[in-house]
Amino acid sequence: MGPSQALPGLVLLLLLVSSSASVLDDTCKSFGANHKDIGYDYCIKFFQADKGSATADKRGLAVIASKIIKATASSTGKRIAALKASEKDKKVRSGLDDCHDVYSEAVDELDAAVKGVEAGTPQGLKDAVTNLSGAMDAPQTCETGFQELGLQSPLAAEDSEFTREVSVALVITSSL
Repeated sequence: MGPSQALPGLVLLLLLVSSSASVLDDTCKSFGANHKDIGYDYCIKFFQADKGSATADKRGLAVIASKIIKATASSTGKRIAALKASEKDKKVRSGLDDCHDVYSEAVDELDAAVKGVEAGTPQGLKDAVTNLSGAMDAPQTCETGFQELGLQSPLAAEDSEFTREVSVALVITSSL
């Protein structure tokens, strides 16, 4: 194949890559404009965790976002289990037990959200939004539990990050 024959293929490839990248960029610009507290830069950084986001369409971004936050919820659950294993104070362990329960539920809800977005049906997308909304409650429930016990939460940073991540996924999924 000569250079003149390869040029149309190269142009098509560049158009596909730039249009896919613009989906991510456009999605994060829209998100950032409406969620200034989290912003565009955070959205882009969030999706950098999955290289497939650079070429994904909007539904693909919603799937990727749900998978990323499912991994975060699972990782937080493991951190909670480790904290619980080393904690001597019964009150703190009680708070950690509650947090572990809500993050375990969040993992299940996020698994269902991924399936709903992947299905792409109106009902699947509606179910995905419902499940993402349910998962969004985990950090606040965890923090409230510690507040009610009169304790400082050892998970405040994780809870804050999870809330931002779910916000990205929820906004994108809701826009489908």
